[in-house]
Amino acid sequence: MQKSIVLFFLAVFTAVSAVAQSDINIIPRPVKLTTSKGSLDLSKRAAAIELTGADASLSVFLDKFLKSKDVEAGRDPKAKGYPVKLSIARLDDLGDEGYTLSVSKKGIAIQANAEAGLFYGIQTLIQLTPVNGTKIPFVEITDYPRFAYRGLHLDVGRHMFPVEFIKKYIDLMAKHKFNRFHWHLTEDQGWRIEIKNYPQLQTRAAYRNETLIGHAGENPERFDGKRYGGYYTQDEVKDVIAYAAARYVTIVPEIEMPGHALAALSAYPELGCAGGPYDAATKWGVFDPVFCAGKEETFIFLESVLDEVIALFPGKYIHIGGDECPKTSWKACANCQKRIKAESLKDEHELQSYFINRIEKYVNSKGRQIIGWDEILEGGLAPNATVMSWRGEEGGIAAAKQKHTVIMTPGNWCYFDHYQDTSKTEPLAIGGLTPVREVYAYEPLPPQLTADESKYILGAQANLWTEYIGTPEHAEYMAYPRACALAEVVWSPKEGKDYINFLQRMEPHLQRLKKWNVNCAQHLVKEIEYLKNPQTKK
Repeated sequence: MQKSIVLFFLAVFTAVSAVAQSDINIIPRPVKLTTSKGSLDLSKRAAAIELTGADASLSVFLDKFLKSKDVEAGRDPKAKGYPVKLSIARLDDLGDEGYTLSVSKKGIAIQANAEAGLFYGIQTLIQLTPVNGTKIPFVEITDYPRFAYRGLHLDVGRHMFPVEFIKKYIDLMAKHKFNRFHWHLTEDQGWRIEIKNYPQLQTRAAYRNETLIGHAGENPERFDGKRYGGYYTQDEVKDVIAYAAARYVTIVPEIEMPGHALAALSAYPELGCAGGPYDAATKWGVFDPVFCAGKEETFIFLESVLDEVIALFPGKYIHIGGDECPKTSWKACANCQKRIKAESLKDEHELQSYFINRIEKYVNSKGRQIIGWDEILEGGLAPNATVMSWRGEEGGIAAAKQKHTVIMTPGNWCYFDHYQDTSKTEPLAIGGLTPVREVYAYEPLPPQLTADESKYILGAQANLWTEYIGTPEHAEYMAYPRACALAEVVWSPKEGKDYINFLQRMEPHLQRLKKWNVNCAQHLVKEIEYLKNPQTKK
């Protein structure tokens, strides 16, 4: 880093005080925050939590936090102590997720238009409280999100994670005001959700014979020789859905099609073009065998699977993949070629469009909408599809110009399976380099879009693919603190973005993450120290 840049950053770092004061370190940064002299000591007895127009679970949630600070909220409304008020009230321009928060000598008051807003106000109150203290500064906050869709993704197809970790992942999302959990449930390497009409998805497709050791680019390839797998029962899925809903997180399930289907084909080989035999993949990459687009049996199977998935997940969106589908098997398949001719399609790319369009019509008939990776643009975009743009921003730009809704998740900024530091001590990753600074710099609205076209950008999401991530601890290491940076990108106003200010707030927030038992990467510690003291060896 050049000395002039360092000195500039240092000056800004030491000068920032108006919003991010030493005792106010909220991630993501609120829209408007003003302080006044004084503080409220939580250790003094709180009166009963007053809840107006909202579900009692919110007061239970807040009460649990107060108890974690050894504060027992009074059960008698007349009890002496500072009041804590949660109320639904008509507040202009804040939407369903916005809120106001007041802390003064009169007590604590959170107001919102809807319960989600009250929940986010509670999250801010929690972050206002010092990690090792009970004094909250007097503050007035008005806050609401910049984007409606604020997502994190987790791939459980390559490596599966326990239900308790999935819940922790959702907890951490909620603490940072993310509201969409993209649960990637099927892959070439494993099928992870129970489908009662197709039991072999559990007994066969959920398991692979062994797993690649080291990086996929190594030669010769090495394998561990150990059978690996598992799946989530529908009861477990229902439990996770309810857990997420209580934290105002909606789950977007992904069932991959027509590609990334080897695990499913290992259980039902008749759904492939060649008829098998197939085995779930034991290494990473893209594989030629995919669902046959020419057989009616394929659509009967997928519609039946989607019936069970839709019955489980109450959210608006069902993600159907659509990415990385080689056309090799379709080109050699008599059934697929017959389908191309019968439907007057030009080629295999239009056959994929036919496939996605047909699935979309079925999902729409159930009152839901599909999301697909940006490959679903190839051959013609399905009429109501939302595009998740991952191969850069081009797919998202093209979809928005066609008046389709878009979720931005370009690899350069939003792939958390990339390395986050150049140190040789970093754990094995798929490649790339995406440090916190780069995540924070991301802007989801491309300049190529007009103001009207930009309205189709719903928000952004980070993806955590798990080819090289086998444990919950490793997943946390790769997600945090990068997720903190993205949280600010999708929640806070663009005009106030300031990386140095963010670092200042992250310094105590790293301690908060530690208290939450997050195995957080510590690269920012060195960066913060370097900015404080440019003479520190980087």
